[in-house]
Amino acid sequence: MSEDLDVNDPKGLIRESYRIEGLGEAECRSILIDWALSLPDSVAQKDALSALIARHADQAHDHPMTRLMSEGLHTFPVTGRRGGWAARRKH
Repeated sequence: MSEDLDVNDPKGLIRESYRIEGLGEAECRSILIDWALSLPDSVAQKDALSALIARHADQAHDHPMTRLMSEGLHTFPVTGRRGGWAARRKH
């Protein structure tokens, strides 16, 4: 699969976070939030996190992004996105 066409990391944010030297937890949190917001609705966050952890954890098990994604795997909501105009619209 081409790096440019990764459905689990559409902007390449996670991939790039592992390439940045000296990246701290605060920066990784910001990147992870941006990643979560850019993930297509058709991709489950837990599935995407599992795939990304499997891809990156072996090479960087002590990286702050690996730790945050592992935590996120257990804390991201199982349901789809809530809120916004469509959620408040009366049928």
